[in-house]
Amino acid sequence: MRIKVVAGELSVLVVSGISGWFYFQHHNLETAPCPALEVSSSAELPPLMSTEQLQRFINNVDPRNETGVSEFFLMEVTESPELQSLVFGLLLSMYLVTILGNLLIILVVSSDTHLHTPMYFFLSNLSFIDICLSTTTIPKILGNIQAQDQSIGYAGCLTQVCFVLAFATLDSCLLSVMAYDRYVAICHPLRYMVIMNPHLCRLLILLSLFISIMDAILHSLMVLRLSFCTDLEIPLFFCEIVQLTKLACSDTLINNILIYFASSIFGGIPVCGIIFSYFQIVSSVLRMPTVGGKFKAFSTCGSHLTVVSLFYGTAFGVYICSSLTNSSRITAVVSMMYTLVPQMMNPFIYSLRNRDMKGALRTLISI
Repeated sequence: MRIKVVAGELSVLVVSGISGWFYFQHHNLETAPCPALEVSSSAELPPLMSTEQLQRFINNVDPRNETGVSEFFLMEVTESPELQSLVFGLLLSMYLVTILGNLLIILVVSSDTHLHTPMYFFLSNLSFIDICLSTTTIPKILGNIQAQDQSIGYAGCLTQVCFVLAFATLDSCLLSVMAYDRYVAICHPLRYMVIMNPHLCRLLILLSLFISIMDAILHSLMVLRLSFCTDLEIPLFFCEIVQLTKLACSDTLINNILIYFASSIFGGIPVCGIIFSYFQIVSSVLRMPTVGGKFKAFSTCGSHLTVVSLFYGTAFGVYICSSLTNSSRITAVVSMMYTLVPQMMNPFIYSLRNRDMKGALRTLISI
């Protein structure tokens, strides 16, 4: 047979499938005009590229696809060793205030019979959800700061994603239910206790819980089908579904469609419910003849409106930061605030702006 090679190199290359092609590329061989050489079939052939060389070449071309990922790496809260103790103390203080404040709300509502109404029943459930949402993220962040280790196991990361989704969705649904409660109380005051009966209140809580669990489980199952590359660094302080999906090497089209669809449904419908409820409330209040009646009606909604503004305001802030800024650290800080600040402020908002809560708190403290 006749083989043409670069002038000056008389070795014979036998191309066999893809291994021969890799050999050809590895040694930068190019076809070029040169005198034809007669090579006998008995000529000694050089060895092809070894398996180790081939594997090294593949690793240099593209990141290796890992289907058995054992851990991910979260962003460090602060890169300054001097600030770590300060940040740790600040986060721990905010977390303890969140836990104690919401536990106090639950204790006050359960101990005072005057607060055994639908409004305070939903408020105590909201306080419990706020405790759970903060506990899902903050203890792990504190542990990473203390241990100087930013890793989180695959199972732990997936569990965190599931619980953050579940409690955030449940928080959103419950705020919508509380808006409906205020709508019935102001627009249909004579039928309030008939409409908002204990059976309906429990049913609304269970429905919200079912929706949030289904949403979280569906997203978690979709993440299980993904495979991940060698880049396993999550640019947040906790595991989050969008950032986790971005790390995947496999096709994420279905996951992205699900994320946008679920965000539109489970985020949009509660917001529309809140807007509709307050549109009806404002229309009803404006028709009241006395200024005192208008003020009293609006005052019953003030605390809920503040909580809604804080919750969705921080969520909107996360979206704006991720869209407009190139700093992943700013986005990470705002995302952490979303799971901590509204939950910490809720007890103060409801206790300072609510006469019944302040009276029940004084009674509890005096015991």
